[in-house]
Amino acid sequence: MLEDVLDKLRRGVDEILVESEFVARLGENRPLRIKAGFDPTAPDLHLGHVVLINKLRQFQDFGHEIQFLIGDFTGMIGDPTGKNITRKPLSKEEVLENAKTYQEQVFKILDPDKTQVVFNSTWMSRVSSAELIQLASKHTVARMLERDDFSKRFKGGQPIAIHEFLYPLIQGYDSVAMKADIELGGTDQKFNLLVGRQLQEIYGQKPQVVITMPILEGLNGVQKMSKSLDNYVAIADSSDDMFGKIMSISDDLMWRYFELLSFNSLVDIHKWKKECDDGANPRNYKVSLAQEIVERFHDAFAAKKALENFEARFQRGVMPDEIDEITLIVPNDFLAIANLLNDAGLTKSTSEALRMIKQGAVKIDGEKINNPKLLISVGTKQVYQVGKRRFARIEITK
Repeated sequence: MLEDVLDKLRRGVDEILVESEFVARLGENRPLRIKAGFDPTAPDLHLGHVVLINKLRQFQDFGHEIQFLIGDFTGMIGDPTGKNITRKPLSKEEVLENAKTYQEQVFKILDPDKTQVVFNSTWMSRVSSAELIQLASKHTVARMLERDDFSKRFKGGQPIAIHEFLYPLIQGYDSVAMKADIELGGTDQKFNLLVGRQLQEIYGQKPQVVITMPILEGLNGVQKMSKSLDNYVAIADSSDDMFGKIMSISDDLMWRYFELLSFNSLVDIHKWKKECDDGANPRNYKVSLAQEIVERFHDAFAAKKALENFEARFQRGVMPDEIDEITLIVPNDFLAIANLLNDAGLTKSTSEALRMIKQGAVKIDGEKINNPKLLISVGTKQVYQVGKRRFARIEITK
């Protein structure tokens, strides 16, 4: 029985520190305190977060206590992980606003009746300056500079603010305050998680087991999923957007998403991959993945409708039912197509607009355009499409 539980909990995990302690903790036959912290630095949770939250749900299903920590205090410091410059701290108002949406969205995955949502300001706001100095004395500058991002910045002569050193210490102290048995985090959080182990020992607690989860690549398959990079699938996305984004990933990346996000067995996933290697159409499996994800965050009807809408829109060239209506007021009689697409928000810049036109990814009323110097007359009202998912009905007036 324990071995079956271990097999399920190990799935998708990058590293367990320390494995023998993990097995021993699970063998104690008591609800363990499972901690995971999220700084509310952006309003949306995305599928990259889901990789970790799914693991929390697994622990929850096995009867363990989930402590979902919202780092409203640490969010105001700003997590320096992976940053090559000092990160700008968020205001308290920004952090609290983002925290509201985190609480709403996380219960699409976790059972609210079995989840303890905590804020680290609860204890950190009571820590005096003398106590904070005492906490800082538990770690050395040399040890901090073992962190890859700090080390690179130090060697490169780039500034490291003192408050950034406090971040891993406070994250580690959260584990002390919460008496965590196990803490989960991304592979990029490994240093901080291990600080938690160290501080628990210093404060006379049994050190937590650290479990790191892989970082999910974004839609481009290169950088990690991130809202700032616009390569993400938010769990609050509409069913059509969610379906379309997943269908846009590469065939190779699809298997990564299957392994980290799907609830299908690894045996089935490996079988499907072999079928694709033997000549089966990968699109059919991608549809299955997209429907599974949409159904999880919406429902079965929404997943079925999203597939129908996708096929209608992208296989038969039908426009979506709802298209944003935009009016652009211009001083002249004509507007260059690249400026139009940029001003309407269909592209991030005129250079992106020109690139999309050259790639044949721009249509007007369903007709592909190839002329990057095209001028659009005042008085026209047409449907513009960029790529597979961006549509707008744009009227140009003076």
